[in-house]
Amino acid sequence: MASSRSNLCVLSVLLLLAAVCEARWPWASAPTPAPCVEGAAGPPKSVEAILSEDFYSYTCPQATDIVKKTILSILEENRNLAGGFLRLHFHDCWVNGCDGSLLINSTADNQAERDGFTNFLIRGIPEIDRIKEALEEVCPNTVSCADILALAARDATVGVGGPSWPVFLGRRDSRVSLALDADTNLPFPSLNFTELVKNFARKDFTAREMIVLSGSHTIGRTHCNGIGPNLYNYTGIDDLTNPNLDPIFAMVLKKQCPKGNRTNIVDMDRTNNLFDTDYYKGVLSHKGVFISDLALIENTFGLGVVTELVASSSSFFQEFANAMVKMGNLTPLTGTDGEIRKHCQFIN
Repeated sequence: MASSRSNLCVLSVLLLLAAVCEARWPWASAPTPAPCVEGAAGPPKSVEAILSEDFYSYTCPQATDIVKKTILSILEENRNLAGGFLRLHFHDCWVNGCDGSLLINSTADNQAERDGFTNFLIRGIPEIDRIKEALEEVCPNTVSCADILALAARDATVGVGGPSWPVFLGRRDSRVSLALDADTNLPFPSLNFTELVKNFARKDFTAREMIVLSGSHTIGRTHCNGIGPNLYNYTGIDDLTNPNLDPIFAMVLKKQCPKGNRTNIVDMDRTNNLFDTDYYKGVLSHKGVFISDLALIENTFGLGVVTELVASSSSFFQEFANAMVKMGNLTPLTGTDGEIRKHCQFIN
């Protein structure tokens, strides 16, 4: 009798293990993971039990390589899109977390984030579609648009000489996108130092991290839409130019951005296709194109940080990489929340 009970217990354990081996991990979105064998790797190790670098190792092991290869191909065609990919990721994460909501098209009934004032003529969305199409061919309905944005920002930064950082994956895509959310969360280019600090503090970023992330402008381009207040309407006073702006540089900007022009394009620094510290050098010389650029040195703390970053590019690179990891983990949708969009511009 004791032997029978022992055999029954062993059989129960084996059946339980078999069931576990055949089950899908609850966070996987498609194929069953590799068979359970002794010594085999378990489910992806998580960061804060949410995201992991190897999230797609079971369901789409080619994912990161496909994104990287496509990004490098895009940069060969248009190197200055690197800044566009960084902006897409930041503008997505800063509004209700990194959920791909920035990519959703507006409809007759809804003005989406991408059409908010702070996303004026945002670049790179067709290129994100190109990456998504390449992934769908190999791993249908598996890789989220939010994860594509995170990988694209990292790979594009590396592609123009910037630092790399670990990208933790497993985000899902939002079904909601509102222009009002963008314009009430994203920092306007006319903010002063105190306002910038408050904006970043709401996402649990320090003043120093705000200054470090502003360094993304080293590979940035902008439309005159955001420069106007620096040249023609400083502090809301008509025809007043920012007195902190280098007067000769102000004349250059006014030629590039005549009063009333919104769509001409201006480089954020002299080496706009190379990730370096030139942006901060411009700020120290009072040659920031936005009010928010010059605001970084309007007090002794900001001036000290910018001076430090100019003196040590390695410090800037490391701090920027750390801040990007932190930003990429902002309140992602996971599990059964949201969806995996088949096309990044449209809700399924």
